[in-house]
Formats: sequence, structure tokens, C-alpha cells
Amino acid sequence: MSGTIQKDAKIAVLCGGMSSEQEISRRSGKNCYDALQRLGYKNSELVEVDENISSKIKGFDYAYNALHGKFGEDGCVQGVLEFLKIPYTGCGVMASAICMNKEYTKKVLSTAGLPLIKSVLITKGDNLYEKVKELKYPMMVKPVSEGSSFGMAKVNNLDELAKAVFNAAQFKQDIMIEEYIVGISATVGVLEKDGEPFATEILELRPHNEWYDYEAKYTKGMTDFILPAEISDEMTQKVKELAIKAFKVCGCSGVSRVDFLITDEIPYILEINTSPGMTDTSDLPAQAAAMGITYDELVEMTLQSAGLNK
Repeated sequence: MSGTIQKDAKIAVLCGGMSSEQEISRRSGKNCYDALQRLGYKNSELVEVDENISSKIKGFDYAYNALHGKFGEDGCVQGVLEFLKIPYTGCGVMASAICMNKEYTKKVLSTAGLPLIKSVLITKGDNLYEKVKELKYPMMVKPVSEGSSFGMAKVNNLDELAKAVFNAAQFKQDIMIEEYIVGISATVGVLEKDGEPFATEILELRPHNEWYDYEAKYTKGMTDFILPAEISDEMTQKVKELAIKAFKVCGCSGVSRVDFLITDEIPYILEINTSPGMTDTSDLPAQAAAMGITYDELVEMTLQSAGLNK
């Protein structure tokens, strides 16, 4: 695959970081770095992100963002890179900030009439009982700005809810409480080629646990991956169209992954991940492979998106 970035370009593969997902990011970053080396980008380097990142990446031509979570996926490092005038992969500042926050994502998606599960936002000082009285049990408790299912829990009554909210608040004071719906868990990548977004194959997730938690996401054998998803052709087309629409509405660029829960023929959008995992067990590489895009080609495609997020 040809692109505009030259093979001798100095590329910083950003990984690690200061979020709860730093170990996952290191795994993603190492895989991406290895791919860049195989692709002939010999001046690529793994760069561990910390509070000194501004000085660490001076002199690099491009940044390949393999960070996940706070500071790396929420617009913060993107802002630093904008100041340093270093083109970077993936989404820009605004889209990253919006999509990292599940509540803001829902607010933006709702303006386009996209299907969303009923939820409420809990902030410090709120009366929990009053806030959730219009929702039905069971419910899912989610910190609004965490990934990899950190701080998430399924609850069946008010006592469980109170405990789950307390635990989630250790990650983030703002917490989303969403009705728990049984359905088909599915996710679809959205990539860009020549500036035009397209959807990957849809991946159906059948976790061995009750829901797609951290263990199911990152432990081999804990989730069955069905590619392509065992859904109708009509639903397949609908999910792909909704994913691309969500990508555009939130101002995403380069690469994202949109998660769905399909029930009663309605594909509800759960969230948009603007820096999808690139580990051995991650969803996006599997989705790309199902449509004939190798891991290295996926990395190349992502790299060539650097600078398109202005």
C-alpha cells in the first residue's frame, strides 16, 4: 500500500501513558512498532509516554498514537502534538475528547437521531435513587471516561447499585448508569482510505462471562469471536451505515471502532473508541483481517492518516 509518508521518516510510537490502560497500550504499541519495522520504517521508535512527553518527542516527524485511556485518547496528547506541530494518527482533539466521554458521545449522537440505550448521568452530590427511578433493573454502571471495562458493573438492585457507583467513582466522579439489555454484542471498525470512511466486517462477541468485561477482552479463550457476525444482511448493512454516520457526526478521523448492542432488530450504539486496541486479542485487527487487510496493512493505513485530523 503506497502513501505519502516516506520510509525514512522519524516516527514516535506513543505507548504506555498514565491511564489505567497503560499495560494494554504497551502491548498495542509494541505490535505497531514491530509492524512499522517490517514495513520498512526503520526510524520508528517506541516512546513511553509520561509527563515529559513534550521533550521526548521533539525532532520526530510523526506520532503513531497507540495510547489508550486518559491523557492519550481524550484529546490531551493530541493537543500537545498540535502545539509541537507533529502530525499524528487517529482522531483530533475535539473528536477524541467527545468520544472518551460516554455521556458527551451520547449527547452528540442523539442530535443525529441515532439509537441509544436509556441512561442517566450521576455526578457528585446527586440523589442516586431519584436519578435512576425512571430506569429498569438490571443496570450497567460505567465511569464516563474509562475504557477496557474498568470500573464497570452489572447491578440488580439499589444496594448493588450504590456499591457499584462507589467503586466506579474511584476512576471518575461522573458515572453513567444505563439499562442492561440482553442482545448481540457487536463491534465494527471504521477506517479511512483517501479521506473516505468505510466500515470493516462486523465482529460478534460472545463472552464466556456474563458480559464483555476486562477478563473477557484480554484473556485468550474467554470470548468467542464470530466473524462475520451472524446477523442478517439487512442488519449488517444497517450497522455499518450507523457506524460510519456516528464516525462522521463525532468528527472522527483515521480510525475508530463503534460498539453496538443489537436487540429487537435495533442496533443500539454503546460507544466509540477512537484509539482501538492493537494487541493480539484486540477487535480491530481481527475485523480488518476478515476483509483481507493484514495487520501490517492496517498499521500502514493508520499511519497514512497522520495529519488528516485537523
